Amino acid sequence: MSDIKLFRITADAVTELDGTTDTVEKSVQVMFEKNLEALLGVRFLATEYTTTHGGRIDTLGLDENGCPVILEYKRASNENVINQGLFYLDWLMDHRKDFQWLVMEKLGKDAAEGVDWSAPRLICIAGDFNRYDDHAVKQMQRNIELIRYRRFGPELLMLDLVAATSTKGVFIDTKASPVDGGAAGGGNKYKTIGIVLQELDPGMLDRFEALRAYMMALGDDVQETRLRFYIAFKRIKNFACVEFRPTQGKILIFVKVDPSTVQLEPGFTRDVSNLGHFGTGDLEVTLSKAEDLEKAKPLIELSYGAS
Repeated sequence: MSDIKLFRITADAVTELDGTTDTVEKSVQVMFEKNLEALLGVRFLATEYTTTHGGRIDTLGLDENGCPVILEYKRASNENVINQGLFYLDWLMDHRKDFQWLVMEKLGKDAAEGVDWSAPRLICIAGDFNRYDDHAVKQMQRNIELIRYRRFGPELLMLDLVAATSTKGVFIDTKASPVDGGAAGGGNKYKTIGIVLQELDPGMLDRFEALRAYMMALGDDVQETRLRFYIAFKRIKNFACVEFRPTQGKILIFVKVDPSTVQLEPGFTRDVSNLGHFGTGDLEVTLSKAEDLEKAKPLIELSYGAS
């Protein structure tokens, strides 16, 4: 697949930096696991997790949306890491209680109660992928990402999202949760995003479609994932989370922009760094009318660039 070159520019010359990938798979795994949240927005849970059928999941984590994440590392060019990861993903969906107990042990009860099973993810990491890997992923109706890594010297690491597919999340009731015996994430206190979308009037629906079209056009790497209570737009990490307030005619966008760097405008932007809300991002942007999208675009682009 396509190669990426990195150059050091000085006053006298332009020098290409040699990109390398580790041949020892374990060293790559250790590097990612030590820096999982910074690199991928995923909280680390376990390494070499043993399944009931004797398999071992390379890395288990929980992403910023509260969704389970399986990471598999490709050891050789002919290894079918995608099928292996899908096998583990199916196993995980059949063993949700085990995963929630693991989350409770590592991250606490609140995180365990908030596990979102609507969009579990498989992330495959390798020094490179081939065109057959890319094609295979595009045929699968699962949340799969192929991430290529390359090191440039001891201090530079490149991550390249080679291919990704995302599906509209399907809400899975977790009444059998071992944590509290009730539905995860607050039970029936909030309407799921599927119900909320059906309640949008034509004006709100048009505004959302315009917002969605704009964000998807920001780059080929943008993915849309429908969670239980909001819709996340991401590259490798989230850059915008969207909620709706149908009775108020408002669309709320949470972006990863430092509120202290923005001139806050009442009714349009708000600092929510100390307020609870679904999704990620400390700056809330409100679209109350069609014209608000133009004002919101620079903030969305800032968040996109940082993700």
